[in-house]
Parts: sequence; structure tokens; C-alpha cells
Amino acid sequence: MRRMQTRHFAYSEADGVATVRLDRPERLNALTFDSYRELADTFAALATRDSVRAVVVTGTGRAFCSGGDVVDIIGKLLDASEAELAAFTRMTCELVENIHDLEKPVIASLNGTVCGAGAVIACACDLRLAAESAKIAFLFTKVGLCGADMGAAWLLPRIVGLGHAKELLLGGEFISAGRAAEIGLYNRVVPSDELAALTAEWAERLARGPSMGLAMTKRMLAREAHTDFATAMQLEAWAQAECMQHPDHGESHQAFVDKRPANFVQHWPGHSPSEAGECSND
Repeated sequence: MRRMQTRHFAYSEADGVATVRLDRPERLNALTFDSYRELADTFAALATRDSVRAVVVTGTGRAFCSGGDVVDIIGKLLDASEAELAAFTRMTCELVENIHDLEKPVIASLNGTVCGAGAVIACACDLRLAAESAKIAFLFTKVGLCGADMGAAWLLPRIVGLGHAKELLLGGEFISAGRAAEIGLYNRVVPSDELAALTAEWAERLARGPSMGLAMTKRMLAREAHTDFATAMQLEAWAQAECMQHPDHGESHQAFVDKRPANFVQHWPGHSPSEAGECSND
């Protein structure tokens, strides 16, 4: 498996888990034109990277991500043409779409402040685990922009409901990690020194899980959000029949008969018993 090389953030793999770490702590992990582009391309590549079964997105320092860099992006866009602005906003949406559409579990490990584009990236992930310091804000209206940015108006109501989404997107105010958990935006909140261990536990469990079943679950959740009940029943009947034919289902049954834990990783295309299963661009 070819090593993933990234220039604008840190990337590593171990035991089926890829970690994407935003690594500009001096700028609160603000995004640049280059990091947006590379993140979008990386998540597109992860779709066909067999060595990866789950993904973690996190940051270095006291922020997860503070959004677009004020100097590198915001200042320069003030003088951009209409075509240049449209190209940039399409690229930001491409990143969120690639995260959301990846048929592998994606965990946002929110190590600190989450705002602007960082908040939408967190929403695009499947699960959000947060440190107590991980306050969050969708700041777009605070700077004269639309709260519907990078998919926020589609993603957020599906996570917290329309009422809470309107409060967050119209007001643009920070809420605490505790409040985010209360409204269902965060799945878990823990002390900062416990976040890494919790993230590793969740990511490793998902990476050891049945990849076909997890992928199908994500696909059906996305598809059924736009269908009527009768269509959903047809989709679920098809999806379950497909999973019943996958080796993971047979392995689960055999493990039950043998009275042992199921080994879903043996059916993972990227798995090789002779490989250490670890790589990094560090």
C-alpha cells in the first residue's frame, strides 16, 4: 500500500485507523487554500484506501479548527472575482461532501475550540467526541455571511433538530461543550486528558467492526433521509440481503458456533498478517 503523503496537515495510520491532524496550533489550526484542497483530496482518496477502516479528525493545541485563516483566505477573498469566490466555496463544499460521503466511520475528536468551517467539518463526521474545552460556534452570520455555509444548513438540523439549528446558525454564538452534548451535537464530552484514550477506543472498535455492515448503514442513513417509508423498506430489504452474502456475516455465525470473538479484519482487503499496519508522513 502506497504511503499517504500530506504537506498541510499531519496524517498517520495504525491498525486500520487513519488520523488526520490539523497541525497549525499557532493559528488555532485555521485552514488555508492549500489545506482545504489537500483535505478534500485526502478524503476522496480514503474511499478506496483498503488499509483504512475508520478515520479520526483532530487538531493540535487548544483548538480543533478555527475556520478559514483570516490572513491567508478571508483577506485575499475580499478582492476576488465572482468566479474566484465561486471556485473557493465549491471547494469548501467538496471537502465536507467527501467527509460525509465516505463509507467508513469518521470520528471528530474535538480537542479544543471549534468554529466556522471547523464546526461544519465536525458536523460532516459521523461521531463527535469532545474535550470539555471544545466550545463551538457557527460564526458565519457574525461576519456578515450566510449561516448556510459548507452544508451547515443541511447537516446541523439533522443532528440537533431545526430549532437548535436555527439558534446556532442565526445567532452565531459559542456554546459550551456541555450544552453541545445536551442538544445532541456532541456524542460524548470528557476531560481534556481523557479525550485521546476515548477516541482511540472508539476508533479501534469501529476499525475492527464489519466494514460492509458499517458502510451499508451509512449509505442507508443518507439515502433514507430523502425517501418515503415504503421506499425505505425496499432499500433496507436490499441492503440486508447484500450484507447477508458478505463474508462478515458468515464469520459472525462461525464465531458464535466456535464461542470466540468474530474476526472481521480477516476479510479486510488491506489486511496482511505479515504487515505492521502502521504508516505516517511524520
